[in-house]
Amino acid sequence: MMKTSESTRDKAMINDPAIVAEVTAAFEAYERALIDNDVAAMNVLFWDAPETVRYGIAEIQHGGEAIRAWREACAPVPKSRRRHRTVVTTFGHDYATVSTEFTSDATPLVGRQMQTWARLGSADAVYGGWIIVAAHVSLIDAPDVIAAYEARA
Repeated sequence: MMKTSESTRDKAMINDPAIVAEVTAAFEAYERALIDNDVAAMNVLFWDAPETVRYGIAEIQHGGEAIRAWREACAPVPKSRRRHRTVVTTFGHDYATVSTEFTSDATPLVGRQMQTWARLGSADAVYGGWIIVAAHVSLIDAPDVIAAYEARA
């Protein structure tokens, strides 16, 4: 396994606080849109390109057009959705990943969400030009994880 030296990490500008704040703000806007079922806002935050991929809990979309069509037809996420252990990692000024776990009253399962974000617009564009270029959502049976969440609450 290749180790990343501190000097290599510094050169890559991993987790520059200003960039982490920008991505976090865009991610929070997406999460608000998800809970509010604001399809227009969610669509703005996904790259509208054939290369965009979204692997959902029970579906697969390839391309912005397929993602938009699915969003129009899908049921909204439960209002009881709660996020846990969200991690924002940025690489340079234009690339990031956001990972989060979630629970809700709608299922006993633990959700996992991974998003790849890229700054493809200008810094003065909406959300600083940050958009989701790939996403994956899944559910797993993990009673120990849920018990740990409940113990922290």
